[in-house]
Amino acid sequence: MEFEENATIPWQDVIASNVMKRHKKNVVATGITPSGHIHIGNLREVITAEAVHKSLLKLGAESRLIYVADTYDPLRRVYDFLPGSFEKYVGCPISEIPDPFGCCSSYTEHFLHPFLKSLEKAKINIEPYKADELYKSGAFDGAIKTALSARDKIANIIDSVSGKTTPADWYPFNPICENCGRLTTTRVTGFDTESEIVEYACECGQSGTVPIQGGGKLTWRVDWAARWGILGVTVEPFGKDHAAAGSSYDSGKRLAREIFGYEAPYPIPFEHILLKGKGKMSSSRGVTISVEDMVEVLSPGALRYLITRVKPEKHIEFDPGLAMLKFVDEHDELHTGERGFVPFRHMVNAVQIARGDFKQLKGVLQRSGYDTSDEEDIMRRAGNAEEWLKKFAPDIVKFSVQEKMPPSAKSLTDKQKTALGELAESLEKEWTAEDLHDEIYRIAESTGMDAKNLFRAIYISLLGSKSGPRAGWFLVSLDMDFLIKRFNEVSR
Repeated sequence: MEFEENATIPWQDVIASNVMKRHKKNVVATGITPSGHIHIGNLREVITAEAVHKSLLKLGAESRLIYVADTYDPLRRVYDFLPGSFEKYVGCPISEIPDPFGCCSSYTEHFLHPFLKSLEKAKINIEPYKADELYKSGAFDGAIKTALSARDKIANIIDSVSGKTTPADWYPFNPICENCGRLTTTRVTGFDTESEIVEYACECGQSGTVPIQGGGKLTWRVDWAARWGILGVTVEPFGKDHAAAGSSYDSGKRLAREIFGYEAPYPIPFEHILLKGKGKMSSSRGVTISVEDMVEVLSPGALRYLITRVKPEKHIEFDPGLAMLKFVDEHDELHTGERGFVPFRHMVNAVQIARGDFKQLKGVLQRSGYDTSDEEDIMRRAGNAEEWLKKFAPDIVKFSVQEKMPPSAKSLTDKQKTALGELAESLEKEWTAEDLHDEIYRIAESTGMDAKNLFRAIYISLLGSKSGPRAGWFLVSLDMDFLIKRFNEVSR
């Protein structure tokens, strides 16, 4: 890879510049096997590809962004989210398996459709392809004939790159058994490229022939190399495991050039996204945060920033909890700081005060000094905050303003009640959040008590709990008449 460190130029522009030394006309490819819920870790590949695609266009090159779903891959095992009855489908192409949840036309569609809809919501524009449709349409026919005829040469290339020994009866093609539907238990016993048929035998006892068109698929290393030429791929990001010495990209380079007469695409190896405290994300192990969930919490810009702010060769540790508050505000400050946006942390508190009432939400924000004229933007940000609270927020940030005085307020000390009465009087004036915060300290001192005990009294009076949002901001967000009435009620 020709990537060079340059602190002043975005990494995607450096890569695009390198690519343009090879190609002026480009196809940037990305893809995944939709064998389970497609998670935020998978999205790194898509957003990395999109970033380079956009940089190529910006630099004057032609570029297309394609997404290939490996829908003809076999089901590897019965994952934890599948019923035991799916044991009979292990080894079958996932495009040919029914939806385990009974709501979509196939296993593939159940997991792929919501992911593609999420990409639309994130405003990531791709040209989607499905591997099963490519094979069934005949797009791979020429490559399959070439691979079958060049079996020995392909085996020698893979063996020399991987250091392994290919079995003598191996072929670079997996027929789909007409009886059991599997492609992992079959072996080629003969083929005729003129009549375009492949003879096979299966472990289930079945033997027969399948057509080259749609009757099976090339083995992984060969499929990848063939696809580059079929779709004209010139740039492709992929996980670092595929870039290791002796792995699939190393063999793919030789297979593409020596078997299919095509140069391998410019490689962009990338590190994994690690879920804080749980490690590498995996759909099969249930260690995931779905893309569908993340597009409900992050704006399209913030979602891209999550990925592109870190160079592909460095891992990303992702924390969807408290760290999300800081991350979103960091993004917004960098990209929309001049627009007077409502900080995410602030919006998280505001929606909890408003409790689904948009008119009240606007009032909360206006009392805090924010412009609410762009109602569509306010609604979007409020929706993001509500989804974060629902899916990822720790209990420490959750609260609910009590409509009636909490019973626990009766147990406050006399000093706390006196201080709350004095605070009620102070609230007759207009305050900024910071000034009101200072006023609480002043009242605590004047009544001879530790400030933390006054803050605790405030939260108990309003929330029924001993802690809550930063008090000065919190109080100016609320209706002053409500506050005065509540504090006076408690003080009595």
